[in-house]
Amino acid sequence: MARAHTVGNGNILVGFDHCGQVRDFYYPYVGQSNHVSGASGNYTHRIGVYVDDTMSWFSDDGWDISIDTERYVATGAFSAYNEQLQIKVETRDVVHNETNVLLRYFTVHNLATSDRTIKLMLSQQFRIHESRRGDTGMYDPRVKSIIHYKGDTAFLVHGRVGEQSFSEYNIGLFGIEGKEGTYYDAFDGELSGNPIEHGSVDSVIALPMSIPAGGSAEAEYWVAVGASVTEVHDIHRYVLEEQPARLIKSTESYWRAWVTKEPSDTTVLPADLEQLYYRSLVVMRMHTGNNGAIIASSDTDMLHHGRDTYSYVWPRDGAMIAHAFDSAGYGDVSKEFFTFITKQLERGGYLMHKYCADGSLGSSWHPWIIDGKAEFPIQEDETALVLFMLYQNYLVERDIEFVESIYNTFIEPAAEFMVEFMESRLGLPQSSFDLWEEQFAISTFTASAVYGALTAAERFAEMLGKEEPARVYRAVAQRVQTSILEHLYDKQAGFFIKNIRPHDDREDERGCVLDSSSFYGPLLFGVVEPDDERLVRTFQAMEERLAVQASSAGYIRYEGDNYYKMHDADSPNPWVVTTMWVAQYLIAIAQTEADLERPLELLHWTASHTSGAGMLAEQMHPYTRKQLSTAPLVWSHAEYVLAVQAYLRKRVELIQNDSSTTSTDQ
Repeated sequence: MARAHTVGNGNILVGFDHCGQVRDFYYPYVGQSNHVSGASGNYTHRIGVYVDDTMSWFSDDGWDISIDTERYVATGAFSAYNEQLQIKVETRDVVHNETNVLLRYFTVHNLATSDRTIKLMLSQQFRIHESRRGDTGMYDPRVKSIIHYKGDTAFLVHGRVGEQSFSEYNIGLFGIEGKEGTYYDAFDGELSGNPIEHGSVDSVIALPMSIPAGGSAEAEYWVAVGASVTEVHDIHRYVLEEQPARLIKSTESYWRAWVTKEPSDTTVLPADLEQLYYRSLVVMRMHTGNNGAIIASSDTDMLHHGRDTYSYVWPRDGAMIAHAFDSAGYGDVSKEFFTFITKQLERGGYLMHKYCADGSLGSSWHPWIIDGKAEFPIQEDETALVLFMLYQNYLVERDIEFVESIYNTFIEPAAEFMVEFMESRLGLPQSSFDLWEEQFAISTFTASAVYGALTAAERFAEMLGKEEPARVYRAVAQRVQTSILEHLYDKQAGFFIKNIRPHDDREDERGCVLDSSSFYGPLLFGVVEPDDERLVRTFQAMEERLAVQASSAGYIRYEGDNYYKMHDADSPNPWVVTTMWVAQYLIAIAQTEADLERPLELLHWTASHTSGAGMLAEQMHPYTRKQLSTAPLVWSHAEYVLAVQAYLRKRVELIQNDSSTTSTDQ
């Protein structure tokens, strides 16, 4: 189940499922150490009610749960209605923007014609540090709260109705010794009050409310996290002093101010597109740690169907997301990413496949030995993308001091690596894994990225008076550009091909496959102009062979793509990323306002594939339109932001040109 919504503050990232229940709780790094659904299991902080001798959890049948995306951009807002029980529960959920605490405000409505006592049941299942061993759960009478702790991480759980703190609770075992979970103790409406347990521990609290017929009552609940029990005590006291409702309101105000601080005029967009634009900015920011790490996704459900999650920092994803921040005017955020990622450069001048959010090396499937030969297990496009997007950041920020501070440690060594890492016979970069992390070859996208990166390095070097390096970078970039057009564009096929596998002892293998990245790479990195005949012909081929002819009419990655392909579909899945590439191209070549109609349709296509809370997945079923793979995929949101910004800028340009032409005619 993909995540319905996420909230965070750069230290904490909390993911909710479609029942409004906590499924991910990352701390102290966004994307690393998920203390709920980590590597050891798939756990849930359940929500339910006990009324009229009936216990019902939100995940049970009978609940109609919706997500409010209109009023709150960065706030979780769930509404759960149970017709049989005649109860409605509404939530407002935030992570405080300054303090490490999750705050939830519940409004419980009694829809029956009689007065009733309703107990709101809240259960917690932690796997601190993603391990089932050695957790302790205890009731702490000093703060009238439940504490879960292990090592350097502690969680404090508190709930109250009005000023009355909870008094009903239980702490026990789950997933061990035949214990299914302490939340089972809630089924009779009475919690047995065990004050401490250790091992694999969960807890549950009850918040009883006497509610008149047709009336409602409010409850407040919070989970503080810190490096020690003492620290979460201090956060708890802060929440009591400031009052949860006021902290929620101030957090909402902060995010409203943050998403509107830049002067982009989005009012010309239809309401659904504008809403998704702001939602996308928030999703991007909440997946960006305060240390600058940008993870690809916080959705850990993939872990339970595969070998790992997307909760890593890919230099590729991070660079594209940073570019979207720059495009939207948030260069300060992207600069933090560049500060983080440039520190990870290997001594040889290249970045590895992916990293954990603390900067340590992430898991990988790229081998060091290929066909019996030692090779770099890298995607060279990732090193190149970071360098290229650094220059785009400079064009926005004009921070020459920042450039100078990383020139010797990142820009120069990365550029020198790319200069040396060349296939001399073809004049192209040596083979590495492609953008999609699948094939080891010389791909059009990677070659284009290297051209763009060396062009950026040339400009940085010139800027700092380094004439000889600038000359070398310019010469190598020009040769790469020439070689791309000579070897990677197939005149007979009429498109830029996917890749080449060079061989010394036999003819090179040409991957004459149509790939959307082979179209977008030459465009993004300036290998050719948008109206270049070769790019035009490649796009025409994409329209014929990569556009999905089904209810979800986006664009697939490449011919024969089987990643997450459904057995009940005869087409690969469309991706948001590739569809937004097409939108950006159509915007780039637009000559009139009428030419913007098609890219606007693609923006609407993207908005129509969001979850209830405005989350974009990686891909979707071509016929049912169901979200597939991970959600949210932050790269999807970034490409949407880039397309919206391109649309807004082009619209203004065309209007101004039209106005200028009219004035001249008069």
